[in-house]
Amino acid sequence: MAGTKALLTLENFINGKFVPCSSYIDSYDPSTGEVHCRVPDSGNEEIEAAVEAARAAFPGWSARSPQERSQVLHRLADLLEKSLEDLAQAESRDQGKTITLARTMDIPRSVQNFRFFASSILHHTSECTHMDHVGCLHYTLRAPVGIGVPPGVVNIVFGTGPKVGEALVSHPEVPLISFTGSQPTAERIAQLSAPHCKKLSLELGGKNPAIIFEDANLEECIPTTVRSSFANQGEICLCTSRIFVQKSIYSEFLKKFVAATRMWKVGIPSDPSASMGALISKAHLEKVRSYVKKARAEGARILCGEGVDTLSLPPKNQAGYFMLPTVITDIKDESCCMKEEIFGPVTCVVPFDSEEEVIQRANSVKYGLAATVWSSNVGRVHRVAKKLQSGLVWTNCWLIRELNLPFGGMKSSGIGREGAKDSYEFFTEVKTITIKH
Repeated sequence: MAGTKALLTLENFINGKFVPCSSYIDSYDPSTGEVHCRVPDSGNEEIEAAVEAARAAFPGWSARSPQERSQVLHRLADLLEKSLEDLAQAESRDQGKTITLARTMDIPRSVQNFRFFASSILHHTSECTHMDHVGCLHYTLRAPVGIGVPPGVVNIVFGTGPKVGEALVSHPEVPLISFTGSQPTAERIAQLSAPHCKKLSLELGGKNPAIIFEDANLEECIPTTVRSSFANQGEICLCTSRIFVQKSIYSEFLKKFVAATRMWKVGIPSDPSASMGALISKAHLEKVRSYVKKARAEGARILCGEGVDTLSLPPKNQAGYFMLPTVITDIKDESCCMKEEIFGPVTCVVPFDSEEEVIQRANSVKYGLAATVWSSNVGRVHRVAKKLQSGLVWTNCWLIRELNLPFGGMKSSGIGREGAKDSYEFFTEVKTITIKH
């Protein structure tokens, strides 16, 4: 039709070339509910081509010196930085997140990660021991398992989990899998990869507690906890979804927290003043809303957000997947809203009496990804952090990352860790060599 803008059509990237696919899936702009691009619906054929390209590229790339590979990663970081605005716009439109978040966190963090690992690969050392009594020297080597950037080194194949995902994780020549996502998907990956004894790194969900003691600095705690609850529409695995507040300050905290939450503006992603954009999909929006309905049916109180306050949007965004940040209270620990990962702008606030009690309640879910502790008592901070069943514990802050240190969760929040040393160990195979002299 004349005047109609053609839809963007993505292609797979295999062996250094963009490759069209025989069928495609519609991808929706979360802020409007309209189709904004078409994505390949790949399957076995595309996975076979990608695996073959990777196999052919692997010997040459793995033989390159750390210095050469470091230069490639630095070049990638430079290219990302040069295209920061274009990438931020694309990420915002695809995910529904605010352009501000994409500009200030997503793309800059990608650049930072490439530069960090470009540097860290130059400083790894191997182990060596000597056994004088038998005249033997032992040392270790690490051989790369995955791959990295000339043609065939990086391949991007789009599609659905049941189709292309299963083809990838069950392929006998894919030796390891790094996955970030939900626990049910991870269970399926484990089933499919088990016959091949693949290495797995699984970063899964969380039901992350914030524990706020009576000596917490509320001037810092409240804005940070609003951010930790609702940043990126709550669609961050590290977001806070259970807030435990000591009884003596519970009423004060709740009043100030709700007031601060109502200041958290929901708007179209391109609005620079928006704190939150749209959720990722219509189906996910309905899922998140269903948790609020369940909480209300259980007798909980919804203090602000869904079903309480009015969301104002421009006419063209009325069909977008927007939801106000929602605070729930008067809810039991046994509620699904306190047990299950909602992955949206919903958080529950409940009171507690003692340190021992709150540790037990915080640990009572199947997840163990992250936690935050707010207190001015250094001894208490150390005690509580040690006893929490969480792979990450932030005290008096949130989402401050140190890439040198391990990142990952306990219990149903995953298997393995990421970080300079942990990633190096995961993406390589260690070999012990003994030489008798």
